[in-house]
Amino acid sequence: MKHLLSILTFAFAAVLPAAAQSHVDKQREAVAANTVMFELGGTKYSPEQVDSINRIIAEYYYDQFRSFQDPEAPYFLFLSKDSQLAMGIGGVVRMRGWYDIGNVVPANGFAPYLIPMGEGRIDDKRLGSTPAGTALYFRVLGRNKMLGHYQLYIEGNFNGYKGVGFQLKKAYAVVRDFTIGYAASTFGDPAAQSPVIDAQGANNKISNTAVLLRYMRTVAPGFTVAASVEAPSPQIGADGTNTGTINNICPDGAAFLQYAWGPTSHVRLSGTVRSLGYRDLLTGRNHRQAGWGLLLSGTGHPAEPLTVYATLNYGRGYASLGGDLLCGNYDLIDNSDAPGTMYAPAALGYQLGLQYNIRPNLFVSAAFSQSRLYVDHPVAGTEYKYGLWACGNLFWNLTPRIQAGVEFDWGLRCNFDGHARSSRRIGAMCQFSF
Repeated sequence: MKHLLSILTFAFAAVLPAAAQSHVDKQREAVAANTVMFELGGTKYSPEQVDSINRIIAEYYYDQFRSFQDPEAPYFLFLSKDSQLAMGIGGVVRMRGWYDIGNVVPANGFAPYLIPMGEGRIDDKRLGSTPAGTALYFRVLGRNKMLGHYQLYIEGNFNGYKGVGFQLKKAYAVVRDFTIGYAASTFGDPAAQSPVIDAQGANNKISNTAVLLRYMRTVAPGFTVAASVEAPSPQIGADGTNTGTINNICPDGAAFLQYAWGPTSHVRLSGTVRSLGYRDLLTGRNHRQAGWGLLLSGTGHPAEPLTVYATLNYGRGYASLGGDLLCGNYDLIDNSDAPGTMYAPAALGYQLGLQYNIRPNLFVSAAFSQSRLYVDHPVAGTEYKYGLWACGNLFWNLTPRIQAGVEFDWGLRCNFDGHARSSRRIGAMCQFSF
């Protein structure tokens, strides 16, 4: 643990120095410049209106919750005559393929939690592919005297039923400093996750999406604060004999404080509090436990071609908000020493990633993460104790909107009885953004 804290301290310190303009920023600008604008009304725009248009395009990237795998700024942008309203239609066509070696993970996403723990399996290799992650979105950006700045956004992914069904991913409205709708949780920092091809990514990744009401504001140069109430979706590990589940009656609360010194450089401290309920079937009483989580995250560029990503999360009762533990029911688990009672176990996760841009449109990256469960009372030896994950990859942007990549993933699952098994995956991806 002492070595881990030293490494993470160094990582967060490394994100603080900022290059004048990183290769990541240059690639982002290349995509933003690769946009076709349709002028409604046939009027020639003045220099002032052109500046307004450029600010509107930039706002497609001014998103505190943007991840590496999100669609790029739209290629097609429709602008009103006065340039005060813009509608972008965009998306991404994404194809992934992979080959599992040694121990097949039975899912499209490479999650260490899902590594089979039995011995002597026949299916020790598998070739797979999926178009899941292909997405389509609409975004409206505008300004008027009454509402000020506002935004409407809806996104759907083709990763639902059998990996190809259309499924809603986000649907929200932003009016001034308020966001309402189905959006990325305030307790999370997608931009601090290292770039990956695999849909799962780091096994400590906080990636919750919820119906929420959020207030977010830049209170001073570089400083942003946010707070939200969010619809809860806890995963309670009740056994159905001594303990059972009950309805949620209290929303989750989340907040963050962030300092940013560039478009892709920041440090953020996030937190969440939760009310987790269960029923003692032996006494017929309902009980509630408090859950909470903290997340320290950041990304920055110590040098022009180098990017550092780092996250560290800890708490109790927040396991269902992302990562390996999302695959189980670990927000509350049964107390084996007191039948009929449950408690929120502690969970720790961390991730460290490095990206080196050979050119703005060509880079390599590597990352390592761990997710670990800490219990207060004895559990079955076959229960998940911790998982390790690592990856190395190469990405090439053939054009600002065509990207290809290859990746190697390694994962290990260890149970409380000490039994551990690992798996390896070789993956490739090609995607077209529009």
